[in-house]
Amino acid sequence: MLIRSSSANPILPSEITSCELFAARRDWLKSALAVGGVAALPGLAACSAEAQGVKLAGVKANPLYAIADEKLNKAEEFKSYCNFYEFGTDKADPPVMAKSLKTRPWTIAVEGEVLKPQVLDIDALYKLAPLEERVYRFRCVEAWSMVIPWVGFSLSELIKKVEPKGNAKYIEFVTLADKAQMPGLRSSVLDWPYVEGLRMDEAMHPLTMLTLGAFGEMLAPQNGAPVRMVIPWKYGFKSGKSIVKIRVVEKEPKTAWVKAGPGEYGFYSNVNPTVDHPRWSQGSERRIGEFSKRKTLMFNGYADQVASMYAGMDLRKFI
Repeated sequence: MLIRSSSANPILPSEITSCELFAARRDWLKSALAVGGVAALPGLAACSAEAQGVKLAGVKANPLYAIADEKLNKAEEFKSYCNFYEFGTDKADPPVMAKSLKTRPWTIAVEGEVLKPQVLDIDALYKLAPLEERVYRFRCVEAWSMVIPWVGFSLSELIKKVEPKGNAKYIEFVTLADKAQMPGLRSSVLDWPYVEGLRMDEAMHPLTMLTLGAFGEMLAPQNGAPVRMVIPWKYGFKSGKSIVKIRVVEKEPKTAWVKAGPGEYGFYSNVNPTVDHPRWSQGSERRIGEFSKRKTLMFNGYADQVASMYAGMDLRKFI
């Protein structure tokens, strides 16, 4: 039985940079930039990174990823209905418990079978590639879904930067595991830290997104701040949150849910309405904010873009 802790560790007001102080700092930055004193930071926002609703600057919508026949979910729905077991197993836990997560300072180590391993400060990611807004369907293995305008860029931009070696076949993502900030780690529901992974061709696919925001804002802590993955043709648990390490490896990673339930959660975890979860059907889904269910689309509606990667594979065996 899972016992949820009710003790949160919210950020104290004294730990959050005030908007006034941040605005003064921005004025200083502008002056310094005028004389070449500091480098520009794309995406610099109006208040501290710990605050909710911090806007991202310089983001352009990419029309290639628009979904004309479906409306967006509301930002409030996205922020209040969350899976993030590091902050509790109930959907209502992360919005409350994730207030303890500090997203600055934050670094991401990129290592393994690469020629140029790196440790990147989170703000360096904002300069790695132009930020795009992409509207993706997001489908959870629990048979609910949303339509979300994510902000970020293709993961391939980062992978190319570190130059994978010839034996590199998979990408592994590791989530922060800090008991001081993440009360859910006291539970044994998963083998921490949370690990997910992709085959190299999946990771390099243009749809695979290194994500820094949603709804025009920096990610909220409960949604995986400050950086997460989004792979829209796979079930949501493949999209690791609050990433601290990306490893390029030769062998298939042992991912968190495969270890927890290999008979229920396969490594590939592509959205496939013809393969039911052992405890429920995957043939339909409930869009958050809608009353009636809708049919689930093969590969979550992205079959034209991704199905060729799985040609010849038994998609019932390789779930």
